[in-house]
Amino acid sequence: MITKITLGITLFVSGGFCVFNPSPLLNTQSQKDYLPLKTVVQEKTPLQKSIENGKEIYADFCIQCHAGNGKGDATDFPPLNGSDWLTSKRAESIHAVKFGQKGEILVNKKKYNGNMPAMGLSNQEVADVMNYIMNSWSNKQSKMVTIGEVEAIKK
Repeated sequence: MITKITLGITLFVSGGFCVFNPSPLLNTQSQKDYLPLKTVVQEKTPLQKSIENGKEIYADFCIQCHAGNGKGDATDFPPLNGSDWLTSKRAESIHAVKFGQKGEILVNKKKYNGNMPAMGLSNQEVADVMNYIMNSWSNKQSKMVTIGEVEAIKK
C-alpha cells in the first residue's frame, strides 16, 4: 500500500514538474529555437493607431448623421462610404470636419445642401477621424491624414 502511494505521489510530482517547468528536460539548443514573445507581437503603425482612435471619434460625433455603415441617409446626410467627394476633395473634406460644412456639395452625382456644424475637434482628432473614414467600409486610402495637413487647413 505504501509503495503504491509513494509511486503515485512521485509520478504526480514529477509529472507536474514536467508540465510546469519543462526546461530541465529540454536541451539548451532547443530552447534557443523559440522566439521571445516581444519579437512576435507587432507594434501598430501610426495609421493603424490613428484609425483606431478615429473609430471612437466617429462613434461619438459622426455616426448619428452618417450612420454606422457610413452611408448617410440619402436625403440630408451624404454618404462617406464610397464617397467620391472624400477622395477627390481631400482638403475640402478635412475643412468640413474641422470647421463644419454649409452649402451645396455634390457627392456621387447627388446634391446635398445640409448643415454640418463644427464639432470642436482638435487637429489630432480631425486627422484620426479622417483616417478612420478614409479607410473604412469600401474606402481605402494609403496616404495618411497628418496633423500638419489638418493644421494647414484654414477657415
